[in-house]
Amino acid sequence: MTLYGIKNCDTVRRARQWLNAHAVPYGFHDLRGDGLDAAELERWAAIVGWESLLNRRGTTWRRLTDEQRSDMDYAKALALMLTEPTLIKRPVLVHGKTIHVGFSESDYAKLCNT
Repeated sequence: MTLYGIKNCDTVRRARQWLNAHAVPYGFHDLRGDGLDAAELERWAAIVGWESLLNRRGTTWRRLTDEQRSDMDYAKALALMLTEPTLIKRPVLVHGKTIHVGFSESDYAKLCNT
């Protein structure tokens, strides 16, 4: 199981605290520090959809130009997320073939069988 996120993100911190408190073994991948492979991002998008992955609420989204934000589609969204990993909604929990975006205690309990 791998948790993808950014170290200083509050939601990622809550997810990590929950996983640690429930003794769930996981690896942590820092999107900002470690980057993200295009093939992995494409796999996530194929499973959950690019719309679920694109964080339109954060400061990185607001910093984009109107041109960058307009006419958003699969290719444009993935290219932006690869360039600016903070555009990826966090955290992303990868457990086998299951991809979960965001954090919810009840969802994590189901995914981790706790």
